[in-house]
Amino acid sequence: MARFSSVAFGFVVVVLLQCAAAQTVHVVGDNLGWGILTGGAQAYTDWANGKNFVVGDVLTFNFKTNEHDVLQVQKASFDACSSSNPIGDVITTGPVNITLDAAGENYFMCTFSQHCQLGQKLAITVSSSGGTPPSTTPRLSPPPTTPSPKNTPAICPPDAPAGAPTSPSTPRAMGPNTPPSPGSSSSEILAGIWVSMLAVIMGLLL
Repeated sequence: MARFSSVAFGFVVVVLLQCAAAQTVHVVGDNLGWGILTGGAQAYTDWANGKNFVVGDVLTFNFKTNEHDVLQVQKASFDACSSSNPIGDVITTGPVNITLDAAGENYFMCTFSQHCQLGQKLAITVSSSGGTPPSTTPRLSPPPTTPSPKNTPAICPPDAPAGAPTSPSTPRAMGPNTPPSPGSSSSEILAGIWVSMLAVIMGLLL
């Protein structure tokens, strides 16, 4: 029982380690954090470029409480810097970790004053962990079918020149001294072996 418990515990530890290794934490803005940057919204666009966001990854928004917040919204609200039609609640206590749980486009913004209009918003593309990119290989067309040959009369061979030897049209019949086929001889040998073994067994029993 103790050995089984140890094996089960080891299995759980391995699974947890694999999940932790597969999860990536992305600190939004890196050292710049979550705020109003000099480059505006382009600064966060540049930060997201080249990064691979996968379902299960974590976004870390570093900001001071009561100075900024984070709200996930839909694209229309993101473009208009509007907090209408939000996805979830506004998070006002920083720093905050948000787990990416949906593939596709994800939009985040700050609802403080004019912060979004000044560029404090982030758009990222999240891919599914189990998904694969669609194949661009063109579909192979089926091989063309060739028509079956029609029954055509056989072409007669050219006549042999006069005086040339001709091959017999029928094979020579086998004479009475023709050796038996290999199949029949092997059957006879096998039968002889079985008879010998049966005789030995009967002798031992008697």
